[in-house]
Amino acid sequence: MRTLDMGWDTCAASLECAGSARQPYGRCLAHLDATELDEVVRGLSPGSAIDLRATVVGQDLLERILSATRGRLGRARFDWATFPESVRFCDIVFGGDVSFDHARFQRLASFFNARFARNVSFREVRFDRELSLHGVAITGHAAFDRVSIDGDALFGGALFDRTASFEQADFHGFVTFDGTGFTGDATLRGCRFRRTVSFRKTSFGGLAGFDGARFSAGGYLAPISVGRHLTLAGAWAGKGLDVTTGGCSVDLRRLEVGGRLTVRLDNARADLEGATLRGPATVRGRDGARVTSLHEVDAEQLELSDLDLSTCLFTGMRHPEGLRLSGCALAVVPRRPWPRLRWWPLRRASDHG
Repeated sequence: MRTLDMGWDTCAASLECAGSARQPYGRCLAHLDATELDEVVRGLSPGSAIDLRATVVGQDLLERILSATRGRLGRARFDWATFPESVRFCDIVFGGDVSFDHARFQRLASFFNARFARNVSFREVRFDRELSLHGVAITGHAAFDRVSIDGDALFGGALFDRTASFEQADFHGFVTFDGTGFTGDATLRGCRFRRTVSFRKTSFGGLAGFDGARFSAGGYLAPISVGRHLTLAGAWAGKGLDVTTGGCSVDLRRLEVGGRLTVRLDNARADLEGATLRGPATVRGRDGARVTSLHEVDAEQLELSDLDLSTCLFTGMRHPEGLRLSGCALAVVPRRPWPRLRWWPLRRASDHG
């Protein structure tokens, strides 16, 4: 029996299969005969641990496992697994840690309304078609780093109770996080959104990090609720970006936007230092919203309205003639008082003797 460096005994059915071997058979579940598989399935119950690492998981095999566990899995390992058919984990409860790292879904993958009681990882997973995590609830940490999704990705109405990481994820289709709730920090650093992405009515309890993200077809972060800090530092939006938020700091340093930029701030502060804005750009404020820096901003059309600019740095702007202000509060330059003058009485010529 072979043992991979990844740490599991591999299937003895063929040299090409690296599936996790089930003892005492020495083969993965996909290569068990009907009698052997029946024995394994009979031993399953709600909360049972499942090991399908590097296994080709067909629809029949998955349905038998979910049926035997009554839709309640314990620790579940699907690392490097291949799903050649449509997969539906709808309403499934994952009671233990779950890992799909490096797995491949060749058809639809739906986790609609699934519940993850602990941590879940989808690192470097490849989805050839659509992915739905609409309405899922994840109690533990969630990792989607370097995931690749060729079809649409639906995260609407999902709830992430702890941290969520999507670093360098590549989304080829339409993406929606509408109504999604992130209780902890959410990191989307370096994400690539090749089509339209929407974060309407998304809430971020802590950090919302889009550093270096790329919005090829436009991004809608309007309106979103951010508890502490929203960063789009170094991000790029080819066809426009719409941001509406409040009560937090907003980092727009080195942001590049090819189309229209619209930013609405409610009791928030924004830093646009070094931003490059090729299309019309508007930043509007209310309830004490302020902009702290326009240092080295390159924008031919930039309109600021109803903002506190009393501490804003304007130095090095590339096109200051394109700046338009409306209802903004500027720093007041203190007037220097005239020095007190002392008047001396005129002396008559006779006084000089």
